[in-house]
Amino acid sequence: MTQQGADGGRTMPENGYRIRVMHRGEVDLAAEWAAREGWNPGLHDARCYYAVDAQGFLIGLLNDEPIATISVVRYDDSFGFLGFYIVRPEYRGQGYGIQIWNAGLRYLAGVTIGLDGVVAQQENYRKSGFELAGRNVRYEGAGGGDSPRPGGIIELSALPFQVVEAYDRPFLPAARSQFLRAWICQPDSHALGVLQDGELAGYGVIRRCRTGYKIGPLYADRPELADELFRGLKCRAGAADRIFLDVPEANSLAVELAGRHGMQVSFETARMYRGPAPALPLDRMYGVTSFEIG
Repeated sequence: MTQQGADGGRTMPENGYRIRVMHRGEVDLAAEWAAREGWNPGLHDARCYYAVDAQGFLIGLLNDEPIATISVVRYDDSFGFLGFYIVRPEYRGQGYGIQIWNAGLRYLAGVTIGLDGVVAQQENYRKSGFELAGRNVRYEGAGGGDSPRPGGIIELSALPFQVVEAYDRPFLPAARSQFLRAWICQPDSHALGVLQDGELAGYGVIRRCRTGYKIGPLYADRPELADELFRGLKCRAGAADRIFLDVPEANSLAVELAGRHGMQVSFETARMYRGPAPALPLDRMYGVTSFEIG
C-alpha cells in the first residue's frame, strides 16, 4: 500500500539525505511504520515479501536516521509492484518522498508497475503515469463460525507445491514461486484448498496480523467454493477475533460473499498501473493477496 503522495519536490532536500537498499531488518521497520499508518500488516509479511526481491526495498536516511521507505519488488522483466511508500509524518512535504519515489520508479524502469494506493492520492500517482484499474475494498468482520462440509476443504500442504503454483499462476502477471512458498507456509497462518472432481478449484490463506487476521488470497473457480473456503478459513480465527478480506470491487460475487458473512467496509484502495494493465481473472478473485505486493 502507498500513502505519501508524489509531492513534486516542493522543498529541496537538505544535505545528508541518501537512499539505499534496505537491510533485511529494515523491512521489519517498514512494516512497523505501516502498522502505525493503520494498514495492519501480517506478523510475518516482511519475511515473505523479502523473498521476492531483496533489492526491491529502499530506505531514505537523513543523517543516517530512517525517514522514508518504499518497496519496488521486481517479479521479472515485465512486472513489478510498489508498496510501503511512507515518509515519517514530521518529514512530509519537504521533498524527501519524491526522491525515494523516483528512485523506486527508476529501479522498475521498463516494466509494468502495480500499486494499491489510498484513494486521496490518485491524482498524484497519475502525474507519474499511473492509471486507475479499479478499487479494492477492505471488509472487516468477526472470526469463528462453523466449519464447511467434511471432505470439501483440505490442508494446502497435502498437495504438491507444483499443483498450487499452477493454480496461482493466472492471478498475477508474473510467476511468484519463492513468495508463494513462503506465504503458504508462514507461521501463525493456515492455508487451505478446495477440490472439485479431484482437482484444485481454489485456495486461500489466513494469517495473523497486528490486529486480528487477514484472509488473502482467496481464489476459487465458483462462488460456492469461495464460500466454503472462506468459512474454512474464518473458523480458524476465534469468535472474538476480527478478520479482514480485501475484495476486488469488480467481482460482485465477492462483495456479496463479504456482505453475506456480516462484514462491513473499513477501507479502500485504488489499484493502479503504470504500463498496460494486466488481464486478471477477477471473477475468480474473492480476496487479493496483499496491498503491498499484489
